[in-house]
Amino acid sequence: MVLINPNTSTATTAMMTALARRALGGAFPVRGVTVTRGPRMLTDPAALAAAAPEVVAAGLRATAAGHCAALLVGAFGDPGAELLRAATDVPVMGLGEAALREASAGGTPFGIATTTPLLADAIAARVADLGLADRYTGLRLTAGGGPEHLSARPELLLDALERAVRACVDRDGARAVVIGGGPLGDAAEELRTRCAVRIVAPIPAACGALARALRR
Repeated sequence: MVLINPNTSTATTAMMTALARRALGGAFPVRGVTVTRGPRMLTDPAALAAAAPEVVAAGLRATAAGHCAALLVGAFGDPGAELLRAATDVPVMGLGEAALREASAGGTPFGIATTTPLLADAIAARVADLGLADRYTGLRLTAGGGPEHLSARPELLLDALERAVRACVDRDGARAVVIGGGPLGDAAEELRTRCAVRIVAPIPAACGALARALRR
């Protein structure tokens, strides 16, 4: 399995790859790759759009090289995922699709907690595209600074995300909360121990979906 990081941060690639390996427990090998150009964080629609062709190029290189059973697109906006599905024969899954489907399973009302206000409309559109709008209780954003500021301060990030999760539950009625972002993978794991509500972490969700596809 190849995990493609759509931003150019190799540290983020390493973090997400480690989480994917832990989620799969050795069932499938995981190799992380970083796109060769683009933004270090995907924080607005322009960055998301710019990442898509880079993701497709990285995915096609990985499949052409062989030893690639599946492709995981490591961003919540799933840039390039649909194009890769059309261009390759291996299973392809994006973090957003996997997490949203897992959170909404069985008709569960779900919310999203994230750090990127400029992607709010794109996230809502993705929910609608997947046919999940009737279960979506809404998006709650972190306070205390922008995504770059919070990502550099893990404790601040955790506290801000926990408050956003609680708002999803207490104000919106969510019974599951998705942590919206690949770079938020470590925080999502930590929040599972801090929050009573079911936290859906995108990387394990995508790994689970791909593992099921490969076993079929």
